[in-house]
Amino acid sequence: MELAVECQKRAEGSKPNALRRSGLIPAVLYGHKGAESVALTVKAKTVETLLKKHVVNNTLIDLSIPDLSWSGKTLLREVQVHPWKGHPYHLSFFAVGSQDSIEVEVPLNFAGEAAGVKLEGGILDTVMTQLAVKCKPNSIPEAIEVDISNLNVGDALHIHELVLPAGVVAVGEPNQVVVSVLGASSGAGEEAEAAAAE
Repeated sequence: MELAVECQKRAEGSKPNALRRSGLIPAVLYGHKGAESVALTVKAKTVETLLKKHVVNNTLIDLSIPDLSWSGKTLLREVQVHPWKGHPYHLSFFAVGSQDSIEVEVPLNFAGEAAGVKLEGGILDTVMTQLAVKCKPNSIPEAIEVDISNLNVGDALHIHELVLPAGVVAVGEPNQVVVSVLGASSGAGEEAEAAAAE
């Protein structure tokens, strides 16, 4: 899924709080010309819509800056949120058009019901809910399916065992556990026995 967003170049000397009061959110674009960055503003309503449909570090955005006659594909790298009001107050975009591959976070979807949970009363322990991957900017998966139906009590799935789409490579320790099935806690039974003995 790709989204289109239009920004304006931020006027020099403009105060961020004054911009926010006038319905604009300060933003910055990195990497559109090597290491150069450019200060921008985005309409607050546009940001609201963007954050409803967009996952940070996952969705490509077609960003256009008419003042600079620039447009290109970007990732939303960071959203700074006001500590107690909860409103976004600064966005960071990263241009990816010239990148061969980029690193993004992709959510994991756990499919099926683990045999160890269904038949043996085990507990599913999801250690990771998203995975860092490298891929081409136009090949970002919306999610990665993880089939857990064959997991028994004591079994675990590791990063290197995940089935990834073509051209997508996991980043991180291959032996990192993604999900496992734990045995039903024996501690609770022991506590009950101790209470009965007293």
